[in-house]
Amino acid sequence: MIDVAHIEKSFGTQTVLCDISFNVGEGESVAIIGRSGTGKSVLIKHLVGLLHPDAGEVRIDGENLVGMRERELLAVRQKFGMLFQGAALFDSMNVHENVAFPLRRSGLTDEVEIDRRVEDVLNLVELPGVGGKMPGELSGGMQKRVGLARAIVHHPRIILYDEPTTGLDPVVSDSIDQLMMRVRDQYHVTSIVITHDMRCARRMGQRVIYLKDGQVYLDAPADEVFNSDDPAVSRFIRGEADLKEVDF
Repeated sequence: MIDVAHIEKSFGTQTVLCDISFNVGEGESVAIIGRSGTGKSVLIKHLVGLLHPDAGEVRIDGENLVGMRERELLAVRQKFGMLFQGAALFDSMNVHENVAFPLRRSGLTDEVEIDRRVEDVLNLVELPGVGGKMPGELSGGMQKRVGLARAIVHHPRIILYDEPTTGLDPVVSDSIDQLMMRVRDQYHVTSIVITHDMRCARRMGQRVIYLKDGQVYLDAPADEVFNSDDPAVSRFIRGEADLKEVDF
């Protein structure tokens, strides 16, 4: 479903992605891990055509995004849902309006159908009856749940999660993990999770891609990654610094 082939990306003299290649099958769940600044967020922007590589190809369902016009990209983006790091809710809209936004943007005008689908996904993320609340009235965990509801309301085939548990306490993080797994299993969607949270990566990643210095350092089944005896991988998994590599 997703095929990334030899992409490279630089900003000025700084190379961020260097010969990145991987693929993700339909219904597969992949976690992308790595230190800050290794190109994870830049990579995910390539998958939806927000950035174009300097070299290489990004194919979604066989369609190469490189060189596509904006109208063509919009059609491809309809296949995606995305949970942003900060939930990225519209402050001026209540919860119902936030969740309904992708449906209205796609041209759906049947208010009964919109209400039904919004209610369904709010129930799925365990937030029934909050449609009239404003984002500022919600806790951080509740905002993430609303963001997840918005990401899935139009039944995407691929969901991208950008640091879904960042800034949340362990109990709330656990609840978000469980909701993401429920969405994955109930909707059979292809899932890509960018995270520094190793518990989240272990739960969501059938496969794990470890980025290091802008390259794919390891791409393997989750058990192989989490039991790796490679010092660079095992230190990252355990959260142990190599003082020779750390910039103070």
